[in-house]
Amino acid sequence: MRALKCWRIPAILTILQQTWILAMEIPPDGEELQPPMIFKESPQDYIVDPVDPIIVECEATGNPPPVFTWTRNGVYLNVARDPQVSMRWRSGTLEIFFWGRPNDYEGVYQCTATNEFGSALSSYINLRVSKARTWLKEYLEPVSVVVGLPLILPCNPPVGPPKPSTYWLNSTMALIRQDRRVSKAENGDLYFSSIVAEDALTNYVCVARFPFTNTIQQKPPLILFVKCQVLCQICVLFYVYVARMAAHTAPRFLKPKGTASTTIAMLGEELILECFAAGVPTPFIKWTKDWEEMSMTGKKLENFNKTLRIKNVSMDDGGDYICTASNRMGSLDHVITVRVKSVPFWVEKPESLVLSRDDSGSIVCRGKKHPGRQVSGDTLTFRAVVPDSAAVFQCNASNQYGYIMANAFLAVMGKISNQRVYRSKGGLGTLEGSRHRILPNGTLEIRNTKLQDQGSYVCVASNVIGRDEKEVQLEVKEPIKIVRAPHNTVVIRGSLARFDCKIKFDSTLDVTVTWLKDKKFLILGRRMTKDEDSLSIADVYRRDEGVYTCRVKSELEEVTAPAKLTVMDRPDPPSDLEISDPSERSVRLTWVPGLSNHSPIKEYLVQYTEDLLADYWLLPSGWKNLSSYPGSLNSVILQLTPFVEYRFRVITVNGIGPSKPSWPSEYYQTGGAVPDAIPRNIQGMGSGVFRNNMEISWEPLEYREWNGPKLGYMVWWRRRDSREEWKNYTTYWWCSYIIYDTDTFTPYEIKVQAVNFFGYGPESTIVLGYSGEDRPVAAPSDLSVSDIESSTLTVHWEPVSRLWLVSQVYYWRENSRLPWHTVSRRIKTKSFKANGPRLSGTLTGLVPYSNYRMYIVVANNRYEGPPSNTIEFQTPEGVPSIPRSFRIMHRHYDTIYLDWEEPAEPNGILTGYILKYQTLNVTLGDRIQVEYITPNITYFSLRRFDRYTRYKFSLAAQTEVGAGEAFTEESPHFTTEGKVSSFTFIWSLFLDIVTQGWFIGLMCAVALLVLIMLIVFFIKRSRGGKYPVYQHEPGPVTADIHESSQVTTDRHESSLDTVDYHESGQITVDSPESTKVTASIAESSQVSADLPEPRHITAYLPEPSQITVVLHESSHS
Repeated sequence: MRALKCWRIPAILTILQQTWILAMEIPPDGEELQPPMIFKESPQDYIVDPVDPIIVECEATGNPPPVFTWTRNGVYLNVARDPQVSMRWRSGTLEIFFWGRPNDYEGVYQCTATNEFGSALSSYINLRVSKARTWLKEYLEPVSVVVGLPLILPCNPPVGPPKPSTYWLNSTMALIRQDRRVSKAENGDLYFSSIVAEDALTNYVCVARFPFTNTIQQKPPLILFVKCQVLCQICVLFYVYVARMAAHTAPRFLKPKGTASTTIAMLGEELILECFAAGVPTPFIKWTKDWEEMSMTGKKLENFNKTLRIKNVSMDDGGDYICTASNRMGSLDHVITVRVKSVPFWVEKPESLVLSRDDSGSIVCRGKKHPGRQVSGDTLTFRAVVPDSAAVFQCNASNQYGYIMANAFLAVMGKISNQRVYRSKGGLGTLEGSRHRILPNGTLEIRNTKLQDQGSYVCVASNVIGRDEKEVQLEVKEPIKIVRAPHNTVVIRGSLARFDCKIKFDSTLDVTVTWLKDKKFLILGRRMTKDEDSLSIADVYRRDEGVYTCRVKSELEEVTAPAKLTVMDRPDPPSDLEISDPSERSVRLTWVPGLSNHSPIKEYLVQYTEDLLADYWLLPSGWKNLSSYPGSLNSVILQLTPFVEYRFRVITVNGIGPSKPSWPSEYYQTGGAVPDAIPRNIQGMGSGVFRNNMEISWEPLEYREWNGPKLGYMVWWRRRDSREEWKNYTTYWWCSYIIYDTDTFTPYEIKVQAVNFFGYGPESTIVLGYSGEDRPVAAPSDLSVSDIESSTLTVHWEPVSRLWLVSQVYYWRENSRLPWHTVSRRIKTKSFKANGPRLSGTLTGLVPYSNYRMYIVVANNRYEGPPSNTIEFQTPEGVPSIPRSFRIMHRHYDTIYLDWEEPAEPNGILTGYILKYQTLNVTLGDRIQVEYITPNITYFSLRRFDRYTRYKFSLAAQTEVGAGEAFTEESPHFTTEGKVSSFTFIWSLFLDIVTQGWFIGLMCAVALLVLIMLIVFFIKRSRGGKYPVYQHEPGPVTADIHESSQVTTDRHESSLDTVDYHESGQITVDSPESTKVTASIAESSQVSADLPEPRHITAYLPEPSQITVVLHESSHS
């Protein structure tokens, strides 16, 4: 066994107290001698870029350090003699700095690491230099193919290494658009399931790109000629119809051929299964496994379901894969049997062995037993080893698919006899018991560690040579526990997500809690916040989706608890909309579903926009809903209208809501067809003022019903009950046609059908029309009435000879049978159709108890005939209408007043009114009270029990026939308004006063008195004179009046202000500013005036002490 030496330096181990098993192993002192072991080497298939230096890796360990040598193609490689090759110091890695041709260094390399204890070999490394080869120069003959047949355009790119990527370009060096009909295989070939005429509109160029050098190589262009199964001119000019012209064919496989094939898949590698089929319409491809629905875990469908890709092949991927190609002509299956094989892999990899002298042991080399593997045994056994037995051993497991090789060494140590290893706590005694166990290599194992296991442990090792020991200090801590771990959470986008992480730990340890998202540290911010026990994410986005891990770490351990956040959102819109299987009235629409965002897809909504092609008019429309389909479908047949250019888009709907619309599809124009619709509302009648013609009219078809260009209408007509041939006329611009030279009011059979560029539509049903009409000359006779009721009667009359004429009754209400009741004499009319030899009809809506007059005429569509004799009749008495102006008033606290007016239509002699009332308080349980009121009384008063009582009133007028319609109303609230009730009472009292006759008379007397006073006032005013008053910078003027004839004022010494005094008793004052004039005569008389502008003022002196002033102006006085 491996020799163990105990260190004398104390060591401390800290572990956790829990149900773990503690195994303490003491490493040996010093370094041991070791054979070489290769731990790093280049891959077995090694492709390098010729631009960079070539590095071939080989790293190994060993003591003493190993020496490295190389072989190339099995021949020793002398590194020292090749100036372009060097080896790194203390390493076996080769560095090849080439000048010239790097291909000279291609080959199979193998590294050997050797020291005095043995040699280790690397795997074989196949070194290849990347090459960007070119196509051979060649001329590609044009390819001719018939419409509807399949075609394969080979690419055959240059071989690498490595394998190039291939693309197909058109004449403008743009990528060829691929779809279900045209697609590229993995080897670069371009497959056409069927040819259409537009495929010949471009050339085809295959391009190869080499990844290491980023070099692009181009193949010469290929020209494609398409031959049609019908006239070539139609193919070129109307290629949109080619798909309909090609004969429909059932599917057949282009790759792989036949109905069954077998392929080998290597374990852990990628498997690609391809399935290309030909047929018209283009077949749909579906995959199943072992004739059942295939699980898509680890699998992916590409290239419009033509390619099935399995990234990492497992043993469960073996079986039968069925590719089903189907179209409307049939279906076909191809079975691909997949057998999974593998290069050898280790079940038990050989491990190095360290033995003491004379000990025994074994190295196990056990690989997975696959058919064809050749391994001679799997165990290498050693007995009584000696130091010379040390060596390095290579185990090689191989089969027809590859090999694996591993190195293991045997190390032989000196003999240690009677070795004993002990473990003790506190250095006292040996450890025994069910929880302690000493392993064969001397390791002490303690089960169910507890706090009392803390302390010092001593390892003692001894043999015949000597004894050694090592002390270890053990500390036991409480483990970290996540009491409340986060759980998987599903939330809707925009809501709050919360993850709990409550922990329990040893308080003597420093513990940190961090959160990770998808194994990366989470950056906290405004939306993502962390508190002591949880993580919160506000306003969750879809990018927040992932695995969130709560990581609790101390110096001893690390505990994690993951939880997944799933964000539900509206689905992503579909993509890659593809149109196929065209026809005049339908097309297939296929799309790639978008992500459901964790909410199942309920349905797909297909929308369309159309451009109607109507005689060179382009009529665009907005997006409209076409139809909805279950969420399990991604390919549907759309029912369309002929001769319309469409674009489609798809909206996905899940439980959260609808997605954004997808990108619109390419434009698709349906082919033309004959009209399907029949013109509606066909009529035939006379036109204008002439009576010898007939105009046939109809409603035009909508644009979507045209189905093609040059829409017209073919009109057919002939006389009814005649042996005439049908006559017709086609019009393209009008929705009517006039037939001339017809007899008056003659019946004709008419039918109309729509026509367009592609042919005739269906004929309409036969419609009866009449030519022009003339004025009727006869009047109905024997007009009479019967079955007279209050509002209805029956009219009778003898018809004229032409039964198709309409009888028009005119009647009006002459007067009421009540002499005081006024009525409206508006004439009313009602039409009756002819329905027998003696005609009659019911007249309704009459007013009871009235006198009526009536006459009748016959009429056609243009004229009325002469009137018949006028008759008179009376309607009997009926029930009256509802009373008018019904009011409920509160004039006192304890009384309710009602008043109303008589009905607008008494409909007879009123016999009175019926008033019914009942309290609204249910608890009182009063019965309905009925009051019969005479017809001359239109008011009623009711005394209440208290102010809180409310009533429901119903009032109806009645005649001898009966009571009419009742007016129903509830009394309003009166006492619940608090202070407002006093105001209500005062207002009611005021209304009572103002409606009394004495109050009205008093107010009239007062008004008359005021009028008389005003008249007297104006009379007196006219006698004293009047003048207007102006206010503009008033200024007093004072004048002394003496016996002289003129006095000058003292105001500002102004010479403009003068006063003239005359012996006749007249004073004249002239002033530019004064507006007020007063004058008095005394021994020292003064005159003052205030005028806004220069005026002439005349003052008369009726008395010596007082004057009167009159103002004169040019405009008025």
